[in-house]
Amino acid sequence: MFSSAKTLQISYIGMETQEVTIKPRLKVVLKSDAKQIDEVIVVAYGTAKKAAFTGSASTMKAEKIAMRQVSNVTNALVGSVAGVQGTSANGQPGEDAKIKIRGIGSMSSSNDPLYVVDGVPYDGSISAINSQDIESISVLKDASASAIYGARGANGVVLITTKKGVSGGNAVVTVDAKWGSNSRAVPNYNVMKDPAMYYETFYKAMYNSQAYNGKSASEARAYALKNMLDVKNGGLGYQVYNVPVGEDFIGVDGKINKNAKLGYSDGNYYYTPDNWYDEMFDKGNLRQEYNASISGSSDKLNFYMSLGYLDDSGIVEGSGFTRYTGRLKADYQAKPWLKVGANMGYTYYNSKAPTNQTDWGSTGNLFYITSMIAPIYPMYVRNADGNVKVDNNGMTVYDSGNSTGQVRAFMAMSNPGVSLKLDRYESLTNVINAKFYAIVDLYKGLQFNANVGVNTSDQRSSILYNPFYGGSVSAGGQVEVEHYRKIGLNQQFLFTYKTSFAQKHSIDILAGYESYNLKLQDLDVQSKKLYNPWVGEISNAIFETPKATSYTDRYSTKGWLFRAQYDYDEKYFFSASYRRDASSRFHPDNRWGNFGSVGAAWLINKEEFFNVDWVNMLKLKASYGVQGNDNLNYSDGTTNYYPYLDQYTLGSSNGDFAPTFTYKGNKDITWETSHSVDLGVEFGLFHNRLTGSIDYFNRKTTDLLYNQPVSLTQGYSYMPKNVGSMRNSGVEFDLTGVLLNTDKVYWSLSLNGTHYKNKILTLDSSVAENGITRTVTIWKVGGSLFNSYLREYAGVDKETGKALYYVDPDKGDRSTTDDWSAAKQADLGSSLPKIYGGISTTVSLYGFDISMALSYQLGGKFYDFSYQELMHSGDGPGKNWHKDILKAWTPENTNTDVPRISTADKSNQLLSSRFLVNSNYLSLNNITVGYTIPKRLSQKFNINKLRFYVVGDNLGLLTARKGVDPRQSLGTEYFQDTGAGMYTSLRTISGGVTITF
Repeated sequence: MFSSAKTLQISYIGMETQEVTIKPRLKVVLKSDAKQIDEVIVVAYGTAKKAAFTGSASTMKAEKIAMRQVSNVTNALVGSVAGVQGTSANGQPGEDAKIKIRGIGSMSSSNDPLYVVDGVPYDGSISAINSQDIESISVLKDASASAIYGARGANGVVLITTKKGVSGGNAVVTVDAKWGSNSRAVPNYNVMKDPAMYYETFYKAMYNSQAYNGKSASEARAYALKNMLDVKNGGLGYQVYNVPVGEDFIGVDGKINKNAKLGYSDGNYYYTPDNWYDEMFDKGNLRQEYNASISGSSDKLNFYMSLGYLDDSGIVEGSGFTRYTGRLKADYQAKPWLKVGANMGYTYYNSKAPTNQTDWGSTGNLFYITSMIAPIYPMYVRNADGNVKVDNNGMTVYDSGNSTGQVRAFMAMSNPGVSLKLDRYESLTNVINAKFYAIVDLYKGLQFNANVGVNTSDQRSSILYNPFYGGSVSAGGQVEVEHYRKIGLNQQFLFTYKTSFAQKHSIDILAGYESYNLKLQDLDVQSKKLYNPWVGEISNAIFETPKATSYTDRYSTKGWLFRAQYDYDEKYFFSASYRRDASSRFHPDNRWGNFGSVGAAWLINKEEFFNVDWVNMLKLKASYGVQGNDNLNYSDGTTNYYPYLDQYTLGSSNGDFAPTFTYKGNKDITWETSHSVDLGVEFGLFHNRLTGSIDYFNRKTTDLLYNQPVSLTQGYSYMPKNVGSMRNSGVEFDLTGVLLNTDKVYWSLSLNGTHYKNKILTLDSSVAENGITRTVTIWKVGGSLFNSYLREYAGVDKETGKALYYVDPDKGDRSTTDDWSAAKQADLGSSLPKIYGGISTTVSLYGFDISMALSYQLGGKFYDFSYQELMHSGDGPGKNWHKDILKAWTPENTNTDVPRISTADKSNQLLSSRFLVNSNYLSLNNITVGYTIPKRLSQKFNINKLRFYVVGDNLGLLTARKGVDPRQSLGTEYFQDTGAGMYTSLRTISGGVTITF
């Protein structure tokens, strides 16, 4: 008997039903039905259905994380999660990035989010966590989501959940390997590279210093020719051209003598310039990473094990990051009423990070000197025959600016090349992150959950300064060894009760106690005069009185917490939380704080009156919460664990104790408190082909913690206070559209963006009138932390070529002056971007998968210190110029905004709006292309899945000016760029293979 049916209907719980034409051979792929399965997301102290969640959170899943080859997983969040803004002031491999969630809410207190790993607050380096072990990252952005964390959740919470065993009985083995290279992602500024161009420009600056001040052309020329190479009289100090006897180096036309030849010998040495930039940066160092995991489950046991190895090379000699990781995660149903488990991760990493590479202006900063040094100086000492000199120890001899009798005007007595070659910088760290837990079923729906989490790290750092070249020669070499130990203990004792009744009512109650104790210990010893120049141990130095320091810091919090969640008929959802927290950073009289939140959500699409076919999900939500922040920093940005106490350093005087007062405490300071409102809508349209959310947020922070400057007559420079209040408010959106979805092809596109404003509402009466003055801003009531206050640049005086400034724009006086000091600082408005966010797309077709992720920023500004340095007027001999200096005013070129160049003009490159530039950027963060071998082929070799891929990270950056990286500009003043003095971000391109058995 044969059926006459021509179609076949295939269905499965949680999957979309499909009808297909009957054929002799069929392959049917069922897709998830979002209408039937509620996505479960990780939230504070547990999980929740996304539809029932009243707060604001975004989640990044394992498959998205795996596409990024980053040593620090926080780098993967930027552009991928709405509201998250990231900065990386140091591109050193393994260095932690900084992320901000919905802006900055504090003046001197920390703006970093709280990191929670598998439910336990985490104070270690995120780089110690292998990104391949991570199942998901949830970013909690509003108070309803994070207020229950109390003391440390004011700046948002990042929940990192590691992988667990897969269900299904059979163990799954996965091996992943990738090989690639790192290179510099952001190029240098468009600086001069031609020695002749530089000499001619400097000659012009010296010539103009006389000609613009009444000297005749012959007098100006004589002055410039005589002094341009004379360091004592403001000259450059090096001759690298061979000029025929009796002829001038520079002709009357201002050009180098056509008979001059590059390369000069004084009989002992040969001088020719080197390209320091090309010489010092490695172009393609190897990056390799290997990961293996095995996971599985049975009726009672669930386990996950992994091993990982990463070798992430730097682009500077002596820098890099090597990491070994291991993880074991298991839980066991010991009794029908008892479940126990453990999650243990071990990491060993070696971070080779040369010092000074983020210190602006440091003679040891390779990034600074290679960006700023004029293209006329040798990097190496050369013998008279032109060969690079080698000393008696077989070492290359670097030119330190005074090595041969000639003296370099720019950074004499320094050359970071030799330091990076001969000095040693190494930091070895062991990290153990462990959690032990037990879940006891006490009664129907009532559970007791005990969690104990431990995070400990032991770090041994050593720095060896060689005795041959550099600043430690006179000391006979120097060694510094430091041991740093950190241990954090978190204890949670939680009761949960879940029940449903009358078919439509559900409640979920959490109550408990949590404590956190952190202990930090540091021992640092320095000594000099090395016996063996290659051994970095204190016992290898014979200096009689080595310098030794040590300290121990302690920090603790404890709190009682409560949360209740209720839903009616899976349409109306309500939540409330309360936490009473105490922090050891405050005086006992001000130690306790009360925090909490309320939230509500309404699934409109489940109402009977709502009958819109193309709307699959529509949720309105609202929340309000109060959170605390206790993390007041010292003025240098490091953490102060005892800001309520007076603090001293101990010295000696004539053999007796001599304490020195260093910090004025204030027992009256208390919690910095944030009051947050969040209103949002979430939706799924057109059979969930378009999903997304839109949120409005308003965060008012009161009792701002700040180290307020005071009169030096009091014996100290500042005092911690609660000085005022401010508000962050804005809108963010997150959209994902499925553009194509067939049996063979799937294509999705996602877009997110955030816009916010910052406003200072009140300040302490002692500073309210004039505000708080910073480098390029003033914090005033009615303004923001991000308003730039600078002299307003008015262009160039067409008659004289001098820079002009508006006298007092804030008071309506827009007359101009060429005297920088006579002009008043003006409020130039907020430097915040109008919008920032990310764009991503994923395509899969016929076994291929292609993904791309970008991030962007529009409408902001930042102060470009690097460009300012490079646009000097000639009063920085030996410092390079940006090529824009060639547009400088001359009597023949008056229509320009670049002032004249003259070594006598000192004010042309002083702080002003001239160097305030837009911070727009578009960054190509990642492209991944992969191909998965068909199962019918791979299974012949007992391989369940075989995928080959190529991945590139940080591939391109489009900015307003070549050489700048606005992603590094959210610094101490929130909008300054010092990119030419920072370890630049890295571009990484790799190929790899993933095998699953």
